[in-house]
Amino acid sequence: MANAPNIPHLSDLLAGCLRNHRQSQELLYRQFYGYAMSICLRYAPTREGALEVLNDGFLKVFTRLEQYDTTQPFKGWLRRILINAALDHYRQEVRHHHFETVERAEQTVMSETADAQSQLAHEELLGLIQHLSPAYRLVFNLYVMDGFTHDEIAAQLGISVGASKSNLARARENLRLLLKQLNYDEYARTNR
Repeated sequence: MANAPNIPHLSDLLAGCLRNHRQSQELLYRQFYGYAMSICLRYAPTREGALEVLNDGFLKVFTRLEQYDTTQPFKGWLRRILINAALDHYRQEVRHHHFETVERAEQTVMSETADAQSQLAHEELLGLIQHLSPAYRLVFNLYVMDGFTHDEIAAQLGISVGASKSNLARARENLRLLLKQLNYDEYARTNR
């Protein structure tokens, strides 16, 4: 796939960013904005929060670019930085939120809604995830969307593995209830 005539090659942009060239930084930001924002929106409760995480992430990209291993895909490195920026943002807000205990999760009855979820549009699913509490949303995204293990999540967030599993179970249960409400609302709207 050829680059557009006015867009420099990624290696040229990165070289310019290493020299603190503002135009290269702006072009890199613009080139990866959509990809980066899609990651940040999964973790932040609002679009404004996602933009804050995105900007914090790009600041880290520009200040730590010399650590990037050019033999690896840039998108993977950027993704990791953005997830860590989201985790940092979350840690700043954690005093306002709490983690559920394993005992509460054991009281939750899980039911699978794979058929209904597969019918949801991507935007609808992201919208439902945004309705989760910050703790649930964070663990859900790390585990389901980004493939972290419960051990990795526990280490990143400074919680127990059981709390990570509990938050995932509660997130799934809350999503199931939100999906049930969405289906009910959709049914009521179509049968008027």
